[in-house]
Amino acid sequence: MGLFILATAWLPPASAAEALSGSQASAPDSATRAQALLEKATARLRAVGDRALAEFGRQGDFIDRELYVYVLDMDGTMLTSGGSSTTLIGRKVSEMRDASGKAFFAEMLNKARTDGRGEVEYRWVNWTDNTLQRKHAFFEKVGERVVAVGYYISRSSPDQAQAFLEQAVAAMKAAPTSAITEFNRIEGRFVQDDLYVFVIDRKTGRFVAHGTMPRLVGSDGRDLYDQAGTPIVRKMLEQTANRPRGELDYLWKNPVTKRTEEKHTLFEVVGDHIVAVGYFKP
Repeated sequence: MGLFILATAWLPPASAAEALSGSQASAPDSATRAQALLEKATARLRAVGDRALAEFGRQGDFIDRELYVYVLDMDGTMLTSGGSSTTLIGRKVSEMRDASGKAFFAEMLNKARTDGRGEVEYRWVNWTDNTLQRKHAFFEKVGERVVAVGYYISRSSPDQAQAFLEQAVAAMKAAPTSAITEFNRIEGRFVQDDLYVFVIDRKTGRFVAHGTMPRLVGSDGRDLYDQAGTPIVRKMLEQTANRPRGELDYLWKNPVTKRTEEKHTLFEVVGDHIVAVGYFKP
């Protein structure tokens, strides 16, 4: 029976200072290390076959900080794990779905059978801090086995934030009332990992929508300051007094990592409102 081998990554908690200084591993660094572990695991499988399974399941050469290896056979049964998925050993997981309903294990297995290699992204709980995060996995078929590596992505990119803002602005222009309702739904389509929408009334300075902090809705944003003393909403109102859009840097809590990080927010005027989306810097 063929085997499916998957290495995963979970990010260890870090202080806000570490996050802001960039000392924590970024997504590109995690990807590089994950690919290195992938090469190492496939080489070991080629060399010793199934004897490598025991090595993958214990502390040692196949643990790289938050990265570890676990193994599925081709019918989707978990055979071994070097990390938190030890609770799944012996269970058939091929039909398991992520938080958004995606059968990602099945997708991995199907791609491995047809293409020999590939990548897949899904949403999964990071067990170190019990937060839901995006995860990216690489995999490659070696004989009748598939070796894969996954790592968590705790920050969206500037391009993703820009695209998210454009979608929010389009929704606001089409139907403002229903758009604001949707922006305020924590489980809605405008809250995705660390991306969310917030909206300010330009006349009153009050929040009319906030995707992750509903307690702010109705409050006067002109009284809001970040930890460094930046008057966030006041600066947004100043920038949009005579122009249709703007950008602002400030400190804010990342809803994925739960840490205070530097955020770059993009915003645009739609009628009497400012629609905003930001991304967290590495």
